[in-house]
Amino acid sequence: MPTPTPAAQPRNPLHGLTLEAIVTALVAHYGWPGLGERIALRCFTHEPSVNSSLKFLRKTPWAREKVESLYLFMLREQRRSAP
Repeated sequence: MPTPTPAAQPRNPLHGLTLEAIVTALVAHYGWPGLGERIALRCFTHEPSVNSSLKFLRKTPWAREKVESLYLFMLREQRRSAP
């Protein structure tokens, strides 16, 4: 039985993105204070850094889901505001 190829997800906006790229994009868009307001996690509010956030998010699936969901929301908002 053949396994699906990695390119079999053309409609998945998260496909091919690393968690680091997602966190970096969110920080660039919202900043650490804005990110901490939207997702109340200590790794975003107390001495935040990309590395500490990645360590926590890789160990905590429910937090990673929240971050991915916020990233998708950000993409939708950017598409709506684009001319």
